[in-house]
Amino acid sequence: MNKLILGTAALALSAGMALAQDVVRLGTEGAYPPYNFINDNGEVDGFERELGDELCARAELTCEWVTNDWDSIIPNLVSGNYDAIIAGMSITPERDAVVDFSEAYVPPTPSAYAATSEDADIEGGVVAAQTGTIQANHVVDTGATLLEFPTPDETVAAVRNGEADAVIADKDFLVPVVAEGDMIFVGEDVPLGNGIGMAFRESDPDLKTKVDAAIQSMKADGTLNDMIRKWFGDEALVWGDAEGGN
Repeated sequence: MNKLILGTAALALSAGMALAQDVVRLGTEGAYPPYNFINDNGEVDGFERELGDELCARAELTCEWVTNDWDSIIPNLVSGNYDAIIAGMSITPERDAVVDFSEAYVPPTPSAYAATSEDADIEGGVVAAQTGTIQANHVVDTGATLLEFPTPDETVAAVRNGEADAVIADKDFLVPVVAEGDMIFVGEDVPLGNGIGMAFRESDPDLKTKVDAAIQSMKADGTLNDMIRKWFGDEALVWGDAEGGN
């Protein structure tokens, strides 16, 4: 038993040494535009790439980007494959029991359903969602049949090819999908989560503190709101509009 305790402590200590490293590794999915995606040059791009680079500059951190599939993104943070997650991750109590979140950098924004016809059955039909998301949990709670996929693009494809009646995801993600013209929003928007934040190992409080300070500075000088509008449009919910959100 003592050996097990000592071994666990040693792992926590080694994981907590991220700040002593020359480089802080930022893990993202690279498949959730406009939050994060891989551009034509094979590089991580999007809102969170710009945000992460700015946060690292303000926190005086040297950072590099790592991509990881969504369904294992938290386990690979905990195991030390990178030092933080910045991947459109909603802050939830269930996740907060495993990792530490920064303060939110995107306010609580709605999830939405999209389908190819306005009479899509989102309550009793088949609804596609990405595995391991708050939207997937919501579908289960509604009683609809959940059809899960590893990537968000596959959830949209499932609707287009008739496998699913509708897809549910962050509305920010679905806006450009609907703009393509073959899908529409259906039903009411669904408020889920407590905003989007970065995730850290619980053994890295110093890194979290540095990033929180950088996020606060971006909120204070308006840079973060400008960045949100750049990537999500002038109608996007920004800080100030969202005060009092859950």
